Amino acid sequence: MELSKLLFLLFQLIILVIQTSAQFEFLYNKCGTNFSTPSTYQTNLRNVLNSISSNTQITYGYYNFTAGHKPNKVDATVLCRADISVDACQLCASFSAATIQTVCLNTKQAFGYSENCTIYYTDTSAFHVLADRPFWALRYEENATDIPNFNSSLTKLMTALQNNASLGNSELKFATGKLNFSSNSNQTLYGLVQCSPDLSRLDCVKCVQNITLSVFPAYFVTFTDASLFMAKGGRVVSPSCFLRYELYPFYGNVTYVAEPPGQPPASPASNRNITSVEAGNSSKSHKIIVIVVPIVGSLVLIIIIASICILLRKKKPRKVSGKFNKEEMDTLDSLQFTVGAIKVATENFADENKLGEGGFGTVYKGKLPDGQEIAVKRFERNAVLGELQFKNEILTLAKLHHRNLVRLIGFCLEEDEMLLIYEFVINKSLDNFLFDPMEHAPMQWQTRYNIIYGVAKGLLYLHEDSRLRIIHRDLKAPNVLLDADFIPKIADFGMAKLFKMDQTQALTSKIVGTHGYMPPEYLIQGQVSLKSDVFSFGVLVLEIVSGQSVNSFHINKHSENLLAFTWKAWQEGKPWSVVDPALSPASSDEILRCIHIGLLCVQNNMADRPNMSSVSLMLSSFSTTLKVPSQPAFFTLNVSSQCDTSDQSNSRSGSMNEVSVTKLHPR
Repeated sequence: MELSKLLFLLFQLIILVIQTSAQFEFLYNKCGTNFSTPSTYQTNLRNVLNSISSNTQITYGYYNFTAGHKPNKVDATVLCRADISVDACQLCASFSAATIQTVCLNTKQAFGYSENCTIYYTDTSAFHVLADRPFWALRYEENATDIPNFNSSLTKLMTALQNNASLGNSELKFATGKLNFSSNSNQTLYGLVQCSPDLSRLDCVKCVQNITLSVFPAYFVTFTDASLFMAKGGRVVSPSCFLRYELYPFYGNVTYVAEPPGQPPASPASNRNITSVEAGNSSKSHKIIVIVVPIVGSLVLIIIIASICILLRKKKPRKVSGKFNKEEMDTLDSLQFTVGAIKVATENFADENKLGEGGFGTVYKGKLPDGQEIAVKRFERNAVLGELQFKNEILTLAKLHHRNLVRLIGFCLEEDEMLLIYEFVINKSLDNFLFDPMEHAPMQWQTRYNIIYGVAKGLLYLHEDSRLRIIHRDLKAPNVLLDADFIPKIADFGMAKLFKMDQTQALTSKIVGTHGYMPPEYLIQGQVSLKSDVFSFGVLVLEIVSGQSVNSFHINKHSENLLAFTWKAWQEGKPWSVVDPALSPASSDEILRCIHIGLLCVQNNMADRPNMSSVSLMLSSFSTTLKVPSQPAFFTLNVSSQCDTSDQSNSRSGSMNEVSVTKLHPR
């Protein structure tokens, strides 16, 4: 960074601090019970507050971070007023996170409110939870005139604002408005309502109503000589929502022709004639004033030291910066997410959001600000093969759109993080239903058949119908995800290989995949083709029919592998012995046809295997005549001997099983 630009940014920061410092004071704070020190809770609290202080990616005014798990879990939130600038919000969030630690020393819960934002942390859940306690109220000591019209207008305005705010999205629930209330229309009532954006619509309305019913009668209404009076202005603040009303335009981002005559200009609360009260205590609240000069001096010193370091040291390229060239990054620009956004979505990769782990990292469930549920694959750092899979999966899936393929929503390449963001598929992967009968009721045949047909359509799209010709190379039950309607979605394209449209096969110098699903020509010679996926599909079909994994197959003490046993049963006219006993004979014709198709797909000679368009036709049209299958691949070999026959591939690639099986929970 050029020195002149750095100094300019430094100057801007100093001005911003000075401008904002007058508004930064904890007008109210409430501290909870203490925790022992040092402790795991203290470490987790420090981590979430430091995350808030250092985060510059959030631009919509709501910070939410989580660290640890019960009983040491910490949830922390900061909610900025929606009518302030992003810079002012980030500064208020940073100052609040730094200051609350000294104001509420070693406490498990704390709530603080300054002019521009609120901060709240707790050892219970704070996300998607209505928290209207503790609350703080601030009112004008002067009362309004024209009481009947004023009270009626205030009720009408606040009802409209709470409803409008509740209709916001998962980034912002905020509403402002004004209403003329005097008989001659020369007085205007201005109002503001804001809810924490993670609240539901109903909880937003409920929060505003709760604090209105609790606070207004107790603190804003007075009786004198049997007459009722209402404070001419005030505000109520809680962790989940706040509201304010005044007789002058106090909120930003609104253009007015002129201020209502006789009304005071907008100013910090500390300069007005006000009374501050908190729940359960009518005395004035103690204010915690932040000493601005040391903070500004510290910031200046830190920036100067950092600037010198930046100017003197040779800048090292980030390790992840070389994953894409400029053309690729330009193409994928719309799919990029920030680390901050994904941390918010996954509650900082909380353990309770973990869906599963695989050879390249961990998958977490998350929710985007618009409410969309996502699955985030977080790659292990410094995993070379993981970097290759990361790039390959993005460049492949970004160009594919099909009902039977898992959808890539985006990716993140920042702060040494490699994150892939997919649509969330609620049911577990296919292997959990097929091979774990203790956990699930047996899948009915119609469901299994629909899965077979859906996977076939997905492969057909990859091979022939998409703009690219793609070989998946790792089709297996764990890589078939099931949505709420058990529609299959092929996933995990990290080992996919891109072909030219007129290309049908190629040689590869590295054998990757999973034993039992790889065809002999690929396993032994490194020859990959469209028929490689067809072979894997055939194995998958036989697994779905039998309810058993190709790599742990056993029936009646037989030691043959799945392919060998199926071929023997077919030859002896006993194909039903292959079928999962949980399946009803009522669908025997369809089941036996699928066994036939499965055997055709696992033929030893790849030329004898059908292509996916033929397979799709066989599955959809029972009038299509099927060829007679011959002996499948690996008929005379058991699983262990498959590896022993691949000396050539061992010399070519080293480890055979470089793609590990990923066991996933719902995503």
